[in-house]
Amino acid sequence: MQAQAGYALAVDIGGTFTDVVLRGRDGRAVTDKTLTTHRNLLEGFFRAVDLALDRAGIAPRAVDDVTVHATTLVTNAVIERRGPPTALVTTRGFRDVLRIRNEHRYDMFDPQIEYPDPLVPPELTFALDERVLADGRVTKPVDADEAAALARELAARGVQAAALCLLNAYRNGANERAARDAMLKAVPALHIALSCDVSPQIREYPRASTTVMNAYTQPLVAPYLEALAAELARRGFPNRPLIMLSNGGVVGTQVAGAFPVRMIESGPAAGALAATHFAELLGLDRLLSFDMGGTTAKACLILDRKPLVAGEFEVDRRYRFKPGSGFPITIPSVDMIEIGAGGGSIARLDNLGLLKVGPRSAGSEPGPVCYGRGGTEPTVTDADVVLGLLDADRFLGGDMKLDRAAAEAAFALLGAKLGVDASAAARGVFEVVCENMAGAARAHATDRGLDWRGLPMLAFGGAGPVHACRVAELLDCRQVVFPPMASVLSAFGTLVSPVRLDLVRSALAPLGTMDWTEARRLIGGMAEEGRGALAEAGVPAAGATLTLAVDCRYRGQQNEVTTEIPLSVAEAGDAVALRAAFETAYEALYGIRLPDVEVEVVTWRLAARGPLPAAPPPPVPGGAQAAPRAHRRVGVEPALPEVPVYDRVALAVGQRIAGPAIIEERETTLVILRGWSAAVHRTGAVIAERDA
Repeated sequence: MQAQAGYALAVDIGGTFTDVVLRGRDGRAVTDKTLTTHRNLLEGFFRAVDLALDRAGIAPRAVDDVTVHATTLVTNAVIERRGPPTALVTTRGFRDVLRIRNEHRYDMFDPQIEYPDPLVPPELTFALDERVLADGRVTKPVDADEAAALARELAARGVQAAALCLLNAYRNGANERAARDAMLKAVPALHIALSCDVSPQIREYPRASTTVMNAYTQPLVAPYLEALAAELARRGFPNRPLIMLSNGGVVGTQVAGAFPVRMIESGPAAGALAATHFAELLGLDRLLSFDMGGTTAKACLILDRKPLVAGEFEVDRRYRFKPGSGFPITIPSVDMIEIGAGGGSIARLDNLGLLKVGPRSAGSEPGPVCYGRGGTEPTVTDADVVLGLLDADRFLGGDMKLDRAAAEAAFALLGAKLGVDASAAARGVFEVVCENMAGAARAHATDRGLDWRGLPMLAFGGAGPVHACRVAELLDCRQVVFPPMASVLSAFGTLVSPVRLDLVRSALAPLGTMDWTEARRLIGGMAEEGRGALAEAGVPAAGATLTLAVDCRYRGQQNEVTTEIPLSVAEAGDAVALRAAFETAYEALYGIRLPDVEVEVVTWRLAARGPLPAAPPPPVPGGAQAAPRAHRRVGVEPALPEVPVYDRVALAVGQRIAGPAIIEERETTLVILRGWSAAVHRTGAVIAERDA
């Protein structure tokens, strides 16, 4: 690569590895990864950046295109409870909202049902004597002296952040803003999140849960992003960083720092956007995105070359397949399922003596046994080393040697408990983790009424290409795509993600008597906020695209259906067109229309997007048919002979390889099982197909 300007930089911090992609204008890319430094994420961030810059032979000033960042900081803070003492302030009489939840039991037949402990304990939940009615009228304003006294009490208790979630504030946030102003006047250092800004949506518990999570993480995220921007500037990077959000878009640091809850699924969302990029390149309308990293595995359905986006999802579920067992978060997010099944997932025996894998992970500290960093419990990565799927001497191109003997010793101990040898125990872990991931994908697709069978699979992440063919067999998939930069594809995904902000406003009203003037006011406010966020990220007003959707339901129902409509429908106040769009979506979901039942509008949704970033194609792979570099024993099947090992960079376009085979690249390994054959596509992707 030439030492010249015209580079874009992307960094994705995961639970085990921090990935970096440095891409030039000609499409050439330098990729690398380093272990995540959980105690100081910026240390690992800049270690990865320095590795990429050194390999490219350029200075920071050459990165004059975007610098984009995705991080697990928010997710980890919530799961590990690393946030500072945080308070919740509610309307008098509603202090128990986090413990009452929504009165829904996610398992009616479990007498010992469990929920995650709220981020705010009962002793830090307070109430103000105020009231806003359901139509937005203020019948009791906030007493400024009461709010100021409360702020001083919070400071005396060591509280650093507070979530204000007052009754009906989604319709009128005047009381929340008045309380905030009085509290900050008394204690200026307090971080305060308002539900009318974070989640202005109907339903008290999800709104409170979302606002609390924003307040809980803001004292961690805002200083982190400020320090990141300052250090990038100090090192000579020309542009401020952009931050990946859960909705599949990027924004500036100011918006991300004020609303960190929007970042909670930023890394996985970037992977889904990368999957849509390759769906376009390969002409695939439907695709199953399969991302397996060091800590978790994610599955996402790509339909019509776009990921599904949900208006609500859950964090910290007690049970991975049981909606309602976690914290609801009412922010738009790429719709995917995520389970604790990564390379660092720990294998163990349960109380019945059955082999289980995950969700607990060794992470990067201490990491799998083979890392030699103090880990003692066998993991999926250790199993892959024992089985010969990973070359212990060539991990990360040989920069990070693995200890195969230690991995074998750990599996010998596990195998002794099972009554088998180390290789058989490792094969069991391989099969269990693949079935865990296939089961998650089945559940995700079935819950959405979609048939997963036959969908092509895009496999990426450090561990994804190792296990993809077996997972595909379990899902009846006949094609697996291994994209270029597979190990760091989520980082690459941030470079093909548009600047985007999704906004919502709830305003419950019968469609027949809709106040269209009020609806246009809400939509106009969201449009102004969206254009402002895009401007901070460098997108001029002329480059912004606005799309409108609305949540509707038949009167008397509890759940809504989200329907995208043209902006012109709201501008013209066309109730007939809105009802027709809703009923079309409702019939597609439930197979019925109720023409005699009144329709209610519940929530307006607006997405402000910038243009899709240009993504220069990578250089075409080499032109000579590559011979195997080596052969080695692989123990996935007991009778499997030694298999050929190829270097991916040496493969030519159109070259076909029959399985079983191993294709190695610096940061990951492609495992082509018996009964599969692979070919190199002109895009550089390796496409494996199951033999007929």
